[in-house]
Amino acid sequence: MSLCAGGLRWTLLCVGTMSLLGGCVIGNEETTKKSQGYYQEGLATLGQDRQKAFVAFQKSVQLNPNNKESRYALGHVYALQGKLAQAEVEFRAAVRIDGDYSEAYTYLGQVLANQSRWDEAISCYRQALTNPLYATPDLARFHLGRALAQKGDFQASMEALEDAMTVSPPSIPPAMTNLELGRVYYKLGYMDRARETLKKVTTLDKGGEYAAAATELLARLK
Repeated sequence: MSLCAGGLRWTLLCVGTMSLLGGCVIGNEETTKKSQGYYQEGLATLGQDRQKAFVAFQKSVQLNPNNKESRYALGHVYALQGKLAQAEVEFRAAVRIDGDYSEAYTYLGQVLANQSRWDEAISCYRQALTNPLYATPDLARFHLGRALAQKGDFQASMEALEDAMTVSPPSIPPAMTNLELGRVYYKLGYMDRARETLKKVTTLDKGGEYAAAATELLARLK
């Protein structure tokens, strides 16, 4: 009798535990869904009301701290506000959640580059490029090339920018990439290449700021 009673108590305990665990799973699913809903709300309002979007992204992260997209979005808003330290925190959180999050690594690199933390930025861009599924590798290669040029490594900069030029379709305006590449050719003393590349910029960006910068540099080559 006591064994049966003990068995019954154990069964009830197990059922109760499973019910609690099931409730946690359901609760987690609901929380995750709500977090994603706030993320989508933030995306929908980002272009019209940045503050409202920011609040939505914050709510999303509060509900689910592992929502990498919301972490990225918060980092983006902080970066737009010039709050680089806060942006860095969010992007680092995003890449801790997903070590293959190339977009976050690239944006983190830009935040670091804006603080002249070139070595850290270069490391982030290179990490972004380790992911073979990265949809816009030319973005990381372009910024990598610029960062390397800042460090005075013009050979490696040239290679990164030339690699960026091979990506199709490009996510960086070709005039922009060609301008940076033309500058690097100039620094390396490759005057014919520099001239050819900078002339291409003036064609790609007629009347634009990149064309104006290319024209100014071309004047030095004459």
